[in-house]
Amino acid sequence: MLDIELFIQKINKKSRLIGIDPGGKRIGIAISDENKIIATPYTTLVKENYSKLLLEIKKIFKENEIDGIVVGNPLNMDGSPGPSSQSARDFAKNLSKDISENITLWDERLSSQGAFNLSGEMSINTSKKKSKLDENSAQFILQGFLDFYHKNNT
Repeated sequence: MLDIELFIQKINKKSRLIGIDPGGKRIGIAISDENKIIATPYTTLVKENYSKLLLEIKKIFKENEIDGIVVGNPLNMDGSPGPSSQSARDFAKNLSKDISENITLWDERLSSQGAFNLSGEMSINTSKKKSKLDENSAQFILQGFLDFYHKNNT
């Protein structure tokens, strides 16, 4: 697992990234374009066990020629790590051993609320919003990183 600055140095200029919103049961996935400008919701995976989840993520990684992974880090509102943050950190460490060393954590405070509110601005009914919440949260996380990336690297 890499800090943000080293992650940015290691990823290729023209490459796609995957954003992950790690939940207890549901894992939201988003993917960027190769210019790293726009994050798009991709899918929500249901976590039955780590081995099956790993196979699904590896498949997405390979099919979409992914160069790096941005994992949402659910910090407490005061910025301190809590139990969910430790779980996200452990998940990222495991992915760095099993898929790619190009993995970083990104502060995801308010990503679920932001994704829900954003979908509220579109005319989408509440049950549809909830069914897409995890992948939209992953999009919100990845887009936050992409905006940071372009602000600091252009």
